[in-house]
Amino acid sequence: MTTAEQVLPGQMMAVDVDEVPPVELGPGVQVRALPGPPGIRTWVIDLAPGAEWPDLDVHETYGEAYFVVRGEVIEGERTHGPGSYVAFGPKTSHRPRTRTGVRAFGFNYDVTG
Repeated sequence: MTTAEQVLPGQMMAVDVDEVPPVELGPGVQVRALPGPPGIRTWVIDLAPGAEWPDLDVHETYGEAYFVVRGEVIEGERTHGPGSYVAFGPKTSHRPRTRTGVRAFGFNYDVTG
């Protein structure tokens, strides 16, 4: 995934998410890197119906979280629909997939809190 601009102290930034060029990570899997504060990588992911994350997503040191905006994402045997917030701590892994298609906004935490 590409790195987006950092939003620095005293700065405000707004973008139209659909205007951010997507990066194709695999068949039907697009990610857009969004501006965010230092230490947090912010992104939006779109999975087409039937798509699956190309590889196991491993979080060795820091966590990740996402919020489902539309559609459904499947993590293991659990399905998370619109309004769901899903968080992963350090030492976790997952491989999201979808039957319906999904858009989710996510955050990778690269600093300890």
